[in-house]
Amino acid sequence: MTSIASVTLEVSDRAAAERFCTTALGLGGQVRLRASEAPTSGFRGFTLSLVMSQPADVDALVDAAVEAGAETLKPPAKSLWGYGGVVRAPDGTLWQVVSSSKKNTGPTSRQIDEIVLLLGVEDVKASKQFYVDHGLAVAKSFGGKYVEFATGSDPVKLALYKRRGLAKLVGVSPDGTGSHRLTIDSDAGTFTDPDGFAWATASENASL
Repeated sequence: MTSIASVTLEVSDRAAAERFCTTALGLGGQVRLRASEAPTSGFRGFTLSLVMSQPADVDALVDAAVEAGAETLKPPAKSLWGYGGVVRAPDGTLWQVVSSSKKNTGPTSRQIDEIVLLLGVEDVKASKQFYVDHGLAVAKSFGGKYVEFATGSDPVKLALYKRRGLAKLVGVSPDGTGSHRLTIDSDAGTFTDPDGFAWATASENASL
């Protein structure tokens, strides 16, 4: 089974991005950073979701993100599926902070339970087959709308979403051009998917 070790974000200001990811969000090796000036504008076609245990944890992490310079796109609120909000980091990455729980059950914590990379793709079924051919196993699939892959205890989970649907979910326009400014680090080898998302062997980015 293909394993995802981390994702690498390409950022214009690496020091600022490190403060945001490490100090504000408390992330470690699951999210790596690389300085880049690759042209990009608008929606980059992906989001990173931080899954928390309860609403109070979501609020605490969103507050920390905003204090570190993030822009709130969707304030944390209850929904049919749970509780969550969306922020845009200073480097432009879109982060969803979510919990499947609608009620607090313990002391507030900023412990992240899961990190999920959501790729916005034009053709979910075609991308699903592409990834199956590259060694990923499907855990859940809802036609041409959403696919979740079985990644076990991997540091980063992977899911596919219709690009326009993902943009709507986080409250931005689906329009965007240029680089995704993202590399997915795994044991699947080096390749680029149908939507231009780049994959590299985890060892290539181990020194970042």
